[in-house]
Amino acid sequence: MGVVTKRSSMLFYSDGYSQFSHRVRIVLAEKGVTVEVVDVDIYDKPEDLAVLNPYNSLPTLVDRDLVLYEPNIMMEYLDERFPHPPLFPVYPVARAQSRLWIYRIDRDWSHLVEKLQAEDGTPAELDKARKELRESIISVSPIFAEKPFFMSDEFTIVDCCVFPILWRLPEIGIRLPETKATKPLLDYRARLMERESIKLSLSEQEREMRA
Repeated sequence: MGVVTKRSSMLFYSDGYSQFSHRVRIVLAEKGVTVEVVDVDIYDKPEDLAVLNPYNSLPTLVDRDLVLYEPNIMMEYLDERFPHPPLFPVYPVARAQSRLWIYRIDRDWSHLVEKLQAEDGTPAELDKARKELRESIISVSPIFAEKPFFMSDEFTIVDCCVFPILWRLPEIGIRLPETKATKPLLDYRARLMERESIKLSLSEQEREMRA
């Protein structure tokens, strides 16, 4: 992975399958942060993770004496610690709107992705979750006809949260139809896939999802 180095004060314990680890890796790559990424097997976690993080959870970001274990907090910290390029808007109203979009993404989409990746439920329940997620994502396609990124002319923190979900759709059995209505969404996904930080952010497991 392009942002990895063996000489760094910053350490990132990452789950290569997780959308939440992925969103932070995108921010790290976008900022060009020098960081050692530790790809953790969730069934065989390193002992030092439990010492650092009281929840023994992933992702976990260590920056010298600071330990963060909530991905959205990590993203805000990284944006403030490394201000260029900015991923959150400058103005308070716009910043609040970005946080609200992330909240809605997590509430409406992320939990369904988690359920489908874990195959947590009966076949009928998983089919229902798949249908709900597919229809909800397709319903936002028109907003990408307005601007090149998610409600923005510039790549922002919200795109860092949306892309990991779009990347995982084929793995969880969701294929977006190629229609006039979905073209803005498909074009948006294609634009992001060509972005250098997106390419650098991908874990080995994520590359295999789309191999």
